[in-house]
Amino acid sequence: MQKSFEVENRLGYRILRWILAVALISGVIVSAIQVVLDAQHVSANLNNQARQTIAMVKDSATQAVFSIDEDLANQVVDGLFAREEILLAQILHTNGDPLSSRERPKAESAFNSLINTIFDARRQFNTELTRNDNSGTVYGHFVVHYDTVPAAHMWLSRASITFTSVVATAVILGMVLYFVFYVLLTRPLLRIVHSVMQVNPEHPDDRLVTTPTGHEKDELGLWVSATNTLLIAIGDSQKRHREAEDKVNRLARYDQLTGLLSRDSFMELLKADLEESKRNNTLLSVIVCGIDDFKSINDQCGFRTGDVTLQTVADRLISILGGSRFTIARLGGDQFVIVEKGLKDGFQAADTAEAILAGVNETIGLDGQSVSMTATLGIALYPSDAIQPDRLLQSAEQTMMLAKQKGRDHFQFYVASIDQEIRDRKQLEKDLSEALSLNQLHLVYQPQVNLETKRIIGAEALIRWDHPIRGLVPPDYFIPVAENNGSIVEIGQWVLEQACLQAKQWADKELPLRIAVNLSAVQLRQDRIVEDILDTLKRHDIPAGRLELEVTETSFMTNLADAVAKLHTLNRAGISIAVDDFGTGYSSLTYLKKMPVQHLKIDKQFIRDLLVNEEDTRITNTIIDLGRSLNLTVVAEGVETAEQEYYLTQRGCKLAQGYFFSRPLRPADFEAFVQEFHQKAVENNA
Repeated sequence: MQKSFEVENRLGYRILRWILAVALISGVIVSAIQVVLDAQHVSANLNNQARQTIAMVKDSATQAVFSIDEDLANQVVDGLFAREEILLAQILHTNGDPLSSRERPKAESAFNSLINTIFDARRQFNTELTRNDNSGTVYGHFVVHYDTVPAAHMWLSRASITFTSVVATAVILGMVLYFVFYVLLTRPLLRIVHSVMQVNPEHPDDRLVTTPTGHEKDELGLWVSATNTLLIAIGDSQKRHREAEDKVNRLARYDQLTGLLSRDSFMELLKADLEESKRNNTLLSVIVCGIDDFKSINDQCGFRTGDVTLQTVADRLISILGGSRFTIARLGGDQFVIVEKGLKDGFQAADTAEAILAGVNETIGLDGQSVSMTATLGIALYPSDAIQPDRLLQSAEQTMMLAKQKGRDHFQFYVASIDQEIRDRKQLEKDLSEALSLNQLHLVYQPQVNLETKRIIGAEALIRWDHPIRGLVPPDYFIPVAENNGSIVEIGQWVLEQACLQAKQWADKELPLRIAVNLSAVQLRQDRIVEDILDTLKRHDIPAGRLELEVTETSFMTNLADAVAKLHTLNRAGISIAVDDFGTGYSSLTYLKKMPVQHLKIDKQFIRDLLVNEEDTRITNTIIDLGRSLNLTVVAEGVETAEQEYYLTQRGCKLAQGYFFSRPLRPADFEAFVQEFHQKAVENNA
């Protein structure tokens, strides 16, 4: 009730203030207009009275100045001074000498400043004295000064009365208007507010708003009727809402796509499972499963296929891990989580992880196409890794993300040093962002040798990072970091600039070599990558044929159509395209047919055990035969022994690079090596 009175007072006073303000302003404006008009009228009257007075005595003054009758002149002047508003009266000869003159002081007034502003301090009138004989001769001047104070005082009195009466009338009318407004609107509104406050929010249709007496058919009655209709509708809606609330709560506990537990429901169960494990003194594992490169499935096959893939993974997890020891949920996106209770040691969690990987890795057949999947798992154990539910899940998630950066299709356990590893990675990102500006990066060049002619035909530009504290940071370590945070775009452009500059310098020294530069997947996704590459070649005056771009198999899988279009544009400009690390990804002949590829580079992991490992040898031979059948030049990376070089030559591999020929060299050392290498080749042929 107190609240309603506060609303009433606040609204009533606001209305009263507005009405009074409007009334006062209106009264002031109206009275001001009347006062101004009265002032203009008083001013005009002063002028008229002066002219009339001068006209009455003009003939006598003229006779006095014509006859040079000083007594008559004095009588005229003294007669004028019978009027209190006369300040000065003079009858003057034409030369300005007074025949008669009289003056008295101006009346004092407290409002002199206002009077002087409105009416002037005095009114001055100067009349020429002439006779009526039509001669036009001027015999003198009649000067009269009028005091404005008496007339102004009368005006001020009337103005005060006018201002007070008009403002008082306006205020009275405002109060009457406020009273009418209060009776017709404010008081009924207050009653409606009191009635609304009696409504029960839980059951708004039990007690409706009462219509104020006399307002059943006007706007207030219509408002109350509409409000009651709304309250009834809200009551019905609340009933339906309460009936559906339990159903909604049940649905909220489960993921709508897969039918697994949702994240929130899973956290509740995890808390209970941890308490149970604590009571039973047993271990518990939390395994976070992330599908590898799930975005590619969505991009290549469509979101419908992606949804079916997630449903299939959920079904497989249920099939593999059925039983009360396991809790399975979907965290969101392509991530699932599994809790295994009652463990004796971590080896059981590893067995479960292997079973999950084996189950997920099975190919899915959808609409006539096969979708291959792999997954990466992060595992955290209770109580060794964490004892709080959210911290335990976070540890497993972090481990899974870290494991994905190192590869795919494997699992990794959380270790206490993961936080330090993450901090080290963040510091590495920061250092890498400053490496270019601090001139810590440089390029080295590894020769590419033609195995038939034994001549160096090109070089691969390789980036190196001399960290002031860490020393030489391997590219395999910092390049993935640069790709993750996007700095690879700037670094890649710098590499291209440096490589083209070096190619130009070598060409000027009559050493026209082809330079191979790696193009990452992140760079290939940039909208202006084609223009940037062509502009760089043009800026350094390098023929397009001197540049070779090396792309990995995975770099063009994310958006195949876009990657193919860009690479075709670059290839049409004359730039060679090579597939780097061939055999380690999941390319197919279909992709190779679409790509404008001239070279296949056999990954060094197959060359390393060539002639030692039968499987690696078979893979190498297959790639060489594939390149020959597709009319592609095959380049072997990582050649380290004479036996490897001889075998590759005999098998028809065209190009090779590796430590058997030379390690990556600085530009000056590279130039010296090329001259020495070619000299030896000439001597051997001789």
